[in-house]
Amino acid sequence: MNHSEKKYGVMLVGCGYIGEQHIREISGKKEFSIVAVVDTDPGLAESFAKRFRALAFGTDYRAFLNDERIDIVIVATYTGTHFEITKDCLEHGKHVICEKPIAANMEDASAFVKMVKSSKCKVTVSYVLRYNESYRMIRKLISEGCIGELRMIRMQQNHQAGGDHPWERFKKLMEDCTPLVDCGVHYADLAQWLTGCPVVEVKGISAKLDEDAPVDNYQLMCMRLQNGCSACYEVGWSKNILSGNAKDFIGTDGHITLTMAANRPVGKKDKDLICVYDGDGNVRRIEVKSIYKDMYGQALNLIEMIETDGPGVISIDEVYSALRVVQTAQMAIDTGRVLSPLETFPDA
Repeated sequence: MNHSEKKYGVMLVGCGYIGEQHIREISGKKEFSIVAVVDTDPGLAESFAKRFRALAFGTDYRAFLNDERIDIVIVATYTGTHFEITKDCLEHGKHVICEKPIAANMEDASAFVKMVKSSKCKVTVSYVLRYNESYRMIRKLISEGCIGELRMIRMQQNHQAGGDHPWERFKKLMEDCTPLVDCGVHYADLAQWLTGCPVVEVKGISAKLDEDAPVDNYQLMCMRLQNGCSACYEVGWSKNILSGNAKDFIGTDGHITLTMAANRPVGKKDKDLICVYDGDGNVRRIEVKSIYKDMYGQALNLIEMIETDGPGVISIDEVYSALRVVQTAQMAIDTGRVLSPLETFPDA
């Protein structure tokens, strides 16, 4: 991407797990300077400031909104705060990278979309799979017809709590929204992106795997898309489930599997593996150098949006559409019904 030599000043709001991923990927890059880091935990904010050489740190992002050195704000806080923080940033002329989901309910999500469309500032939402080279390759292969007509997408993303993913963190996340809503937006968007069609029907099941979980922490969502393709997404955050990551794309003439680098055998962890199987069992292996969460690429895309007034890799309407799917699926699970996202929630 070609852009000006301007160095963009960044403020990070939220110095947790995902905030660290954002700031680590852009720290030291020639396009960005870290002006401020903010967290309600002053010790954590100070620690981030030292690690990433921020010029300032604090506990209230609002204290920095008039700082002319700040061009971009990364909102990496809990879901329930995304709308308010983004609103404050836009009102002060700051561009925003906002973590997903954009809101904990569809009323706020609709208001978020209207706010973004009416603002002169640019906003991108962190649907990171759009920047992942492996998923881009799979989309290309499917569009070229290498497995015929896509009929089924199977997606699994389970996390066993512990180590770098403490159970307390998951419990805190579930106070705002379920695992399906929090992570499912990525995979509802992926299904719609790969097919070019909206999800027209959803249903699902759920279970509580840990007694102290705030909500059911295992969920399975089934989707039917407008072109007849089906898709399912399984998610669990639990001390009592094994981590799992499976991605299969099944067509009329074969199927594609994706194995992420981290899940490959020892010695093969530098690249993702895409396997393309034809109907006779022949296989083509494609090695892809891919960044699972390309936060730097996402930040560069925001710069391109700013400098060209372009739409970006993902539109705010696509962001809303994926959230509508998972919120409808959550309602379908809660009520034991089969629901249509397009009928349950209107366009923003």
